[in-house]
Amino acid sequence: MPVYKDGTKNTWYVSIRYKDWKGQSQRLFKRGFKTKKAAKKFETAFLMKIDGNLDMNFEDFVEIYFRDIEQRIKYNTLIMKQAVVEHNILPYFKQMKIADITPTMIMQWQNEMMQTKNRRHQRYSETTLKSIHSQLSAIFNHAVRYYHLESNPCKVVGRMGSNETTTINFWTTNEYKKFSEVMMDKPLYYVLFEVLYWCGLRMGECLALTYEDINFRQKKLRINKSYQRIKGEDVITSPKTKKSIREVEIPEFLVDELKDYTSSIYKLKKTDRIFPVYKNNIHRELERGCRIANVKKIRVHDLRHSHISLLIEKGFTALAIADRVGHETITITYRYAHLFPNKGREIANYLNDEKEVDDESKKLG
Repeated sequence: MPVYKDGTKNTWYVSIRYKDWKGQSQRLFKRGFKTKKAAKKFETAFLMKIDGNLDMNFEDFVEIYFRDIEQRIKYNTLIMKQAVVEHNILPYFKQMKIADITPTMIMQWQNEMMQTKNRRHQRYSETTLKSIHSQLSAIFNHAVRYYHLESNPCKVVGRMGSNETTTINFWTTNEYKKFSEVMMDKPLYYVLFEVLYWCGLRMGECLALTYEDINFRQKKLRINKSYQRIKGEDVITSPKTKKSIREVEIPEFLVDELKDYTSSIYKLKKTDRIFPVYKNNIHRELERGCRIANVKKIRVHDLRHSHISLLIEKGFTALAIADRVGHETITITYRYAHLFPNKGREIANYLNDEKEVDDESKKLG
Protein backbone atom coordinates (compact mmCIF):
# COMPACT_ATOMS: atom_id res chain seq x y z
CA MET A 1 0.00 0.00 0.00
CA PRO A 2 1.55 3.35 -1.08
CA VAL A 3 -0.09 5.29 1.81
CA TYR A 4 1.65 4.96 5.20
CA LYS A 5 1.45 6.40 8.67
CA ASP A 6 4.34 8.31 10.20
CA GLY A 7 4.17 7.21 13.81
CA THR A 8 6.62 9.80 15.07
CA LYS A 9 4.61 12.77 13.75
CA ASN A 10 1.18 11.16 13.74
CA THR A 11 0.69 12.09 10.08
CA TRP A 12 0.40 10.16 6.81
CA TYR A 13 2.66 10.04 3.79
CA VAL A 14 2.55 8.76 0.21
CA SER A 15 5.33 6.73 -1.38
CA ILE A 16 4.69 5.74 -5.01
CA ARG A 17 6.85 4.25 -7.74
CA TYR A 18 5.76 5.12 -11.28
CA LYS A 19 7.12 5.43 -14.83
CA ASP A 20 7.60 8.88 -16.33
CA TRP A 21 6.99 9.85 -19.97
CA LYS A 22 10.41 8.42 -20.90
CA GLY A 23 9.45 5.05 -19.41
CA GLN A 24 11.96 5.49 -16.59
CA SER A 25 11.10 4.44 -13.06
CA GLN A 26 10.57 7.32 -10.63
CA ARG A 27 9.57 7.63 -6.99
CA LEU A 28 7.19 10.17 -5.48
CA PHE A 29 7.45 10.80 -1.76
CA LYS A 30 5.00 13.24 -0.17
CA ARG A 31 4.53 13.59 3.58
CA GLY A 32 2.54 15.72 6.02
CA PHE A 33 -1.06 14.59 5.41
CA LYS A 34 -3.23 14.91 8.51
CA THR A 35 -5.47 11.96 7.62
CA LYS A 36 -5.23 8.74 5.66
CA LYS A 37 -8.12 9.93 3.51
CA ALA A 38 -6.24 13.07 2.48
CA ALA A 39 -3.14 11.05 1.60
CA LYS A 40 -5.22 8.57 -0.41
CA LYS A 41 -6.94 11.40 -2.27
CA PHE A 42 -3.57 12.87 -3.24
CA GLU A 43 -2.33 9.47 -4.40
CA THR A 44 -5.41 8.87 -6.56
CA ALA A 45 -5.24 12.32 -8.15
CA PHE A 46 -1.52 11.93 -8.87
CA LEU A 47 -1.95 8.56 -10.56
CA MET A 48 -4.83 9.89 -12.66
CA LYS A 49 -2.63 12.77 -13.85
CA ILE A 50 0.17 10.37 -14.72
CA ASP A 51 -2.22 8.16 -16.70
CA GLY A 52 -4.22 11.03 -18.21
CA ASN A 53 -7.38 9.55 -16.69
CA LEU A 54 -10.24 12.00 -17.21
CA ASP A 55 -12.05 10.77 -14.13
CA MET A 56 -9.93 13.41 -12.37
CA ASN A 57 -11.14 16.74 -11.01
CA PHE A 58 -11.08 19.77 -13.30
CA GLU A 59 -8.48 21.40 -11.03
CA ASP A 60 -6.10 18.47 -11.53
CA PHE A 61 -6.52 18.57 -15.30
CA VAL A 62 -5.72 22.30 -15.27
CA GLU A 63 -2.32 21.39 -13.78
CA ILE A 64 -1.76 19.01 -16.69
CA TYR A 65 -2.89 21.65 -19.20
CA PHE A 66 -0.42 24.27 -17.96
CA ARG A 67 2.35 21.68 -17.66
CA ASP A 68 1.81 20.74 -21.31
CA ILE A 69 1.73 24.27 -22.73
CA GLU A 70 4.13 26.25 -20.53
CA GLN A 71 7.14 25.66 -22.79
CA ARG A 72 5.14 26.45 -25.93
CA ILE A 73 3.92 29.97 -25.15
CA LYS A 74 5.50 33.20 -23.96
CA TYR A 75 5.91 33.63 -20.22
CA ASN A 76 3.67 36.71 -20.01
CA THR A 77 0.95 34.87 -21.96
CA LEU A 78 1.20 31.96 -19.52
CA ILE A 79 0.82 34.31 -16.54
CA MET A 80 -2.25 35.95 -18.08
CA LYS A 81 -3.84 32.58 -18.81
CA GLN A 82 -3.19 31.40 -15.26
CA ALA A 83 -4.76 34.58 -13.85
CA VAL A 84 -7.94 34.10 -15.90
CA VAL A 85 -8.24 30.47 -14.84
CA GLU A 86 -7.55 31.27 -11.18
CA HIS A 87 -10.08 34.10 -10.91
CA ASN A 88 -12.83 33.22 -13.36
CA ILE A 89 -12.83 29.47 -13.99
CA LEU A 90 -11.46 27.39 -11.11
CA PRO A 91 -13.87 28.78 -8.48
CA TYR A 92 -16.74 27.24 -10.45
CA PHE A 93 -15.36 23.95 -11.79
CA LYS A 94 -12.50 23.11 -9.41
CA GLN A 95 -13.96 19.99 -7.74
CA MET A 96 -16.04 18.76 -10.69
CA LYS A 97 -14.78 15.82 -12.70
CA ILE A 98 -13.79 17.16 -16.08
CA ALA A 99 -15.59 14.36 -17.90
CA ASP A 100 -18.84 15.19 -16.05
CA ILE A 101 -19.01 18.89 -16.94
CA THR A 102 -22.04 19.41 -19.20
CA PRO A 103 -23.15 22.16 -21.60
CA THR A 104 -25.82 23.12 -19.05
CA MET A 105 -23.12 23.75 -16.44
CA ILE A 106 -21.19 25.85 -18.96
CA MET A 107 -24.31 27.90 -19.70
CA GLN A 108 -24.92 28.53 -16.00
CA TRP A 109 -21.30 29.58 -15.59
CA GLN A 110 -21.64 31.97 -18.56
CA ASN A 111 -24.75 33.50 -17.01
CA GLU A 112 -22.89 34.14 -13.79
CA MET A 113 -19.89 35.58 -15.61
CA MET A 114 -22.13 38.03 -17.45
CA GLN A 115 -23.36 39.30 -14.08
CA THR A 116 -19.91 39.43 -12.44
CA LYS A 117 -18.26 42.80 -11.81
CA ASN A 118 -14.57 43.65 -11.97
CA ARG A 119 -12.48 45.58 -9.45
CA ARG A 120 -13.98 48.83 -10.69
CA HIS A 121 -17.45 47.45 -9.93
CA GLN A 122 -18.28 47.30 -13.63
CA ARG A 123 -19.53 44.31 -15.56
CA TYR A 124 -17.02 42.63 -17.85
CA SER A 125 -16.85 44.00 -21.38
CA GLU A 126 -17.86 41.84 -24.33
CA THR A 127 -14.22 41.32 -25.29
CA THR A 128 -13.29 40.28 -21.74
CA LEU A 129 -16.16 37.79 -21.61
CA LYS A 130 -15.03 36.34 -24.93
CA SER A 131 -11.47 36.03 -23.67
CA ILE A 132 -12.57 34.23 -20.48
CA HIS A 133 -14.78 31.82 -22.43
CA SER A 134 -12.00 31.15 -24.96
CA GLN A 135 -9.65 30.12 -22.14
CA LEU A 136 -12.14 27.60 -20.74
CA SER A 137 -12.78 26.26 -24.24
CA ALA A 138 -9.02 25.93 -24.80
CA ILE A 139 -8.73 23.69 -21.73
CA PHE A 140 -11.50 21.41 -22.99
CA ASN A 141 -10.01 21.39 -26.51
CA HIS A 142 -6.73 20.23 -24.98
CA ALA A 143 -8.54 17.40 -23.20
CA VAL A 144 -10.29 16.39 -26.44
CA ARG A 145 -7.15 16.56 -28.58
CA TYR A 146 -4.69 14.82 -26.28
CA TYR A 147 -6.57 13.02 -23.50
CA HIS A 148 -9.56 11.47 -25.29
CA LEU A 149 -12.34 13.61 -23.85
CA GLU A 150 -15.35 12.86 -26.01
CA SER A 151 -16.36 16.46 -26.77
CA ASN A 152 -15.94 20.09 -25.76
CA PRO A 153 -19.11 21.24 -23.93
CA CYS A 154 -18.24 24.88 -24.65
CA LYS A 155 -18.81 24.32 -28.37
CA VAL A 156 -22.34 23.07 -27.71
CA VAL A 157 -23.23 26.20 -25.75
CA GLY A 158 -21.52 28.66 -28.07
CA ARG A 159 -19.42 31.71 -27.34
CA MET A 160 -19.88 34.19 -24.56
CA GLY A 161 -19.10 37.80 -25.41
CA SER A 162 -17.86 39.06 -28.74
CA ASN A 163 -15.22 41.11 -30.54
CA GLU A 164 -17.22 44.22 -29.85
CA THR A 165 -16.56 47.09 -32.20
CA THR A 166 -16.37 49.96 -29.77
CA THR A 167 -15.85 53.56 -30.75
CA ILE A 168 -12.13 54.06 -31.08
CA ASN A 169 -10.94 56.83 -28.79
CA PHE A 170 -8.14 58.99 -30.14
CA TRP A 171 -6.64 62.46 -30.11
CA THR A 172 -6.35 64.83 -33.02
CA THR A 173 -2.91 66.28 -33.62
CA ASN A 174 -3.98 69.55 -31.98
CA GLU A 175 -5.15 67.71 -28.86
CA TYR A 176 -1.88 65.78 -28.67
CA LYS A 177 0.18 68.97 -29.08
CA LYS A 178 -1.66 70.60 -26.17
CA PHE A 179 -0.89 67.52 -24.07
CA SER A 180 2.77 67.26 -25.11
CA GLU A 181 3.45 70.91 -24.25
CA VAL A 182 2.57 70.36 -20.60
CA MET A 183 4.76 67.22 -20.47
CA MET A 184 7.95 69.10 -21.28
CA ASP A 185 8.69 69.52 -17.58
CA LYS A 186 9.57 65.79 -17.50
CA PRO A 187 11.86 64.97 -20.47
CA LEU A 188 11.64 61.18 -20.08
CA TYR A 189 7.85 61.13 -20.30
CA TYR A 190 7.76 63.86 -22.94
CA VAL A 191 9.98 61.84 -25.30
CA LEU A 192 8.23 58.57 -24.42
CA PHE A 193 4.84 60.03 -25.38
CA GLU A 194 6.39 61.50 -28.53
CA VAL A 195 7.49 58.02 -29.60
CA LEU A 196 4.11 56.50 -28.75
CA TYR A 197 2.15 59.14 -30.67
CA TRP A 198 4.35 59.74 -33.72
CA CYS A 199 5.42 56.09 -34.21
CA GLY A 200 2.32 54.16 -33.10
CA LEU A 201 4.25 51.70 -30.92
CA ARG A 202 2.61 49.44 -28.37
CA MET A 203 3.56 50.39 -24.82
CA GLY A 204 5.52 47.15 -24.27
CA GLU A 205 7.49 47.78 -27.49
CA CYS A 206 8.29 51.32 -26.42
CA LEU A 207 9.43 50.31 -22.93
CA ALA A 208 11.69 47.62 -24.41
CA LEU A 209 13.60 50.07 -26.63
CA THR A 210 17.33 50.12 -25.95
CA TYR A 211 19.90 52.65 -27.11
CA GLU A 212 21.16 50.30 -29.82
CA ASP A 213 17.62 50.06 -31.25
CA ILE A 214 17.88 53.68 -32.43
CA ASN A 215 19.51 54.14 -35.83
CA PHE A 216 20.12 57.88 -35.90
CA ARG A 217 21.77 57.82 -39.32
CA GLN A 218 18.97 55.97 -41.07
CA LYS A 219 16.29 57.54 -38.84
CA LYS A 220 14.75 54.26 -37.77
CA LEU A 221 13.66 52.44 -34.63
CA ARG A 222 14.18 48.67 -34.45
CA ILE A 223 11.24 46.86 -32.88
CA ASN A 224 12.12 43.29 -31.93
CA LYS A 225 11.04 42.80 -28.31
CA SER A 226 8.50 43.77 -25.68
CA TYR A 227 8.82 44.69 -22.00
CA GLN A 228 6.61 43.36 -19.20
CA ARG A 229 6.81 43.69 -15.43
CA ILE A 230 5.70 40.30 -14.10
CA LYS A 231 5.66 39.30 -10.45
CA GLY A 232 8.11 42.04 -9.54
CA GLU A 233 10.62 41.17 -12.28
CA ASP A 234 11.53 42.82 -15.59
CA VAL A 235 10.68 40.39 -18.41
CA ILE A 236 11.70 40.91 -22.03
CA THR A 237 9.80 38.78 -24.54
CA SER A 238 9.40 38.65 -28.29
CA PRO A 239 6.83 41.09 -29.70
CA LYS A 240 3.12 40.29 -29.87
CA THR A 241 3.29 38.68 -33.34
CA LYS A 242 5.88 37.95 -36.04
CA LYS A 243 4.44 40.89 -37.97
CA SER A 244 5.37 43.10 -35.00
CA ILE A 245 9.10 42.65 -35.69
CA ARG A 246 9.87 45.65 -37.88
CA GLU A 247 11.79 48.88 -38.40
CA VAL A 248 9.87 52.12 -37.98
CA GLU A 249 10.93 55.22 -39.90
CA ILE A 250 10.92 58.23 -37.59
CA PRO A 251 10.49 61.91 -38.47
CA GLU A 252 13.44 64.30 -38.36
CA PHE A 253 12.23 66.23 -35.31
CA LEU A 254 11.89 63.00 -33.31
CA VAL A 255 15.43 61.97 -34.27
CA ASP A 256 16.66 65.25 -32.78
CA GLU A 257 14.56 64.80 -29.64
CA LEU A 258 15.88 61.26 -29.13
CA LYS A 259 19.47 62.48 -29.62
CA ASP A 260 19.06 65.22 -27.02
CA TYR A 261 17.28 62.92 -24.58
CA THR A 262 19.67 59.95 -24.79
CA SER A 263 22.74 62.21 -24.58
CA SER A 264 21.44 63.45 -21.22
CA ILE A 265 21.33 59.93 -19.71
CA TYR A 266 24.40 59.31 -17.57
CA LYS A 267 26.62 56.42 -18.80
CA LEU A 268 23.95 55.05 -21.12
CA LYS A 269 25.00 51.65 -22.51
CA LYS A 270 23.91 50.23 -25.86
CA THR A 271 21.77 47.57 -24.19
CA ASP A 272 20.17 49.88 -21.61
CA ARG A 273 16.46 50.60 -21.87
CA ILE A 274 16.01 54.26 -22.72
CA PHE A 275 12.69 54.46 -20.84
CA PRO A 276 13.35 52.62 -17.55
CA VAL A 277 9.89 53.19 -16.05
CA TYR A 278 6.85 51.06 -15.28
CA LYS A 279 3.43 51.10 -16.94
CA ASN A 280 1.76 52.46 -13.81
CA ASN A 281 4.03 55.52 -13.96
CA ILE A 282 3.01 56.13 -17.58
CA HIS A 283 -0.69 55.86 -16.78
CA ARG A 284 -0.25 58.33 -13.95
CA GLU A 285 1.65 60.83 -16.10
CA LEU A 286 -0.91 60.53 -18.90
CA GLU A 287 -3.70 61.38 -16.45
CA ARG A 288 -1.70 64.32 -15.11
CA GLY A 289 -1.07 65.66 -18.58
CA CYS A 290 -4.74 65.33 -19.60
CA ARG A 291 -5.81 67.21 -16.51
CA ILE A 292 -3.35 70.08 -16.89
CA ALA A 293 -3.81 70.41 -20.68
CA ASN A 294 -7.59 70.12 -20.33
CA VAL A 295 -7.89 67.54 -23.10
CA LYS A 296 -10.17 64.51 -23.05
CA LYS A 297 -8.86 61.55 -21.09
CA ILE A 298 -7.64 58.61 -23.15
CA ARG A 299 -5.74 55.40 -22.45
CA VAL A 300 -2.06 54.90 -23.28
CA HIS A 301 -3.04 52.43 -26.02
CA ASP A 302 -5.25 55.13 -27.55
CA LEU A 303 -2.08 56.97 -28.56
CA ARG A 304 -1.54 54.07 -30.98
CA HIS A 305 -5.12 54.52 -32.23
CA SER A 306 -4.38 58.23 -32.61
CA HIS A 307 -1.32 57.52 -34.78
CA ILE A 308 -3.24 55.14 -37.01
CA SER A 309 -6.16 57.56 -37.29
CA LEU A 310 -3.76 60.34 -38.31
CA LEU A 311 -2.24 58.18 -41.07
CA ILE A 312 -5.70 57.24 -42.37
CA GLU A 313 -6.71 60.90 -42.42
CA LYS A 314 -3.61 61.73 -44.47
CA GLY A 315 -4.53 59.12 -47.09
CA PHE A 316 -2.03 56.32 -46.44
CA THR A 317 -3.11 52.83 -47.45
CA ALA A 318 -4.06 50.09 -45.01
CA LEU A 319 -1.03 48.09 -46.20
CA ALA A 320 1.41 50.92 -45.47
CA ILE A 321 -0.15 51.57 -42.07
CA ALA A 322 -0.15 47.87 -41.15
CA ASP A 323 3.55 47.57 -41.99
CA ARG A 324 4.36 50.59 -39.84
CA VAL A 325 2.45 49.55 -36.72
CA GLY A 326 3.03 45.78 -36.94
CA HIS A 327 -0.53 44.70 -37.72
CA GLU A 328 -2.04 42.51 -40.39
CA THR A 329 -3.60 44.58 -43.18
CA ILE A 330 -6.97 42.92 -42.63
CA THR A 331 -6.90 44.03 -38.98
CA ILE A 332 -6.38 47.66 -39.97
CA THR A 333 -9.09 47.44 -42.63
CA TYR A 334 -11.63 45.84 -40.29
CA ARG A 335 -10.98 47.67 -37.06
CA TYR A 336 -10.58 51.15 -38.53
CA ALA A 337 -12.98 50.77 -41.47
CA HIS A 338 -15.21 53.64 -40.29
CA LEU A 339 -12.24 56.04 -40.42
CA PHE A 340 -11.29 55.34 -44.04
CA PRO A 341 -12.82 57.59 -46.71
CA ASN A 342 -16.05 56.17 -48.10
CA LYS A 343 -15.10 54.47 -51.37
CA GLY A 344 -18.59 53.08 -51.97
CA ARG A 345 -19.85 56.07 -54.01
CA GLU A 346 -16.53 56.29 -55.85
CA ILE A 347 -16.89 52.64 -56.93
CA ALA A 348 -20.53 53.12 -57.95
CA ASN A 349 -19.66 56.20 -60.01
CA TYR A 350 -16.84 54.31 -61.72
CA LEU A 351 -19.18 51.45 -62.66
CA ASN A 352 -21.75 53.96 -63.89
CA ASP A 353 -19.15 55.58 -66.14
CA GLU A 354 -18.14 52.16 -67.48
CA LYS A 355 -21.77 51.37 -68.35
CA GLU A 356 -22.24 54.70 -70.13
CA VAL A 357 -19.07 54.17 -72.15
CA ASP A 358 -20.27 50.69 -73.14
CA ASP A 359 -23.70 51.98 -74.17
CA GLU A 360 -22.16 54.80 -76.20
CA SER A 361 -19.92 52.27 -78.00
CA LYS A 362 -22.94 50.19 -79.00
CA LYS A 363 -24.69 53.27 -80.46
CA LEU A 364 -21.63 54.18 -82.49
CA GLY A 365 -21.29 50.57 -83.65
